[in-house]
Amino acid sequence: MEVIIQKTANEASRLVASLITRELKIKPSLVLGLATGRTMEQVYAHLVKTHKEQALNFSRCRTFNLDEYVGIPADHPGSYRHYMDTCLFSHVNIAKRNTHLPDGTARNLAVECRKYERLINQCGGIDFQLLGIGHDGHIGFNEPLSALRSRTREKALTRDTLKRNAEMFGNNPDNVPRRAITMGVGTILESKRCVLLATGKNKALILSKAVEGPITSMISASALQLHPHCTIVVDEAAASKLRGVDYYRWLFVNEPEWQEFRARQSF
Repeated sequence: MEVIIQKTANEASRLVASLITRELKIKPSLVLGLATGRTMEQVYAHLVKTHKEQALNFSRCRTFNLDEYVGIPADHPGSYRHYMDTCLFSHVNIAKRNTHLPDGTARNLAVECRKYERLINQCGGIDFQLLGIGHDGHIGFNEPLSALRSRTREKALTRDTLKRNAEMFGNNPDNVPRRAITMGVGTILESKRCVLLATGKNKALILSKAVEGPITSMISASALQLHPHCTIVVDEAAASKLRGVDYYRWLFVNEPEWQEFRARQSF
């Protein structure tokens, strides 16, 4: 695991978007794992801008989202399909058939979960998995006590998650679906590369626990410590409770990969 600290949330988002851009240029058929939420909106805005200004090509890219609510249709304003269409898919040249989210309206959710796992495997696995982190340390909807080897499955959401996700449901937690389909922790860890973006002071404490604390099913993001190629990108506010800040800054300046990357991107 490596930690990259940027001054602002926008700079952190721009760096993550630049990483995706680089991977997409190297491998146009990239299998990209995607996340939702406010933290990701700037990442997608940067990708859309790069597509429009530099002709970044998404035509051969395939995407798999981490999760989707159970029981609401794809056109519901609170669905993650609607979010992805609004923030990214409708603004770039990606074929809708190549964009995948779990179907939360499937008649048999267990079958849908197994189907999603098979489809990821048929595409050769996820090359680059984008992640955020919840206030309780979850990735995807892997709420506390999610098994570290878990697969795509239906999951009950915590009261805190319902409250925090209420904005797209009339700011009423009672309107938020109680369950979701999520990639499992084990599914996420099989991605070839993971990049987690966290910004804001309100993520600082849980981020420090996930990155520098013990690996525990109570904080599913802590399992990323086991991943052989995981990068954590944060702004100064989110990094404020990390103990190893000086070392993380030293690595970003001195590691050959990041020296080359910074030179290309003019960071």
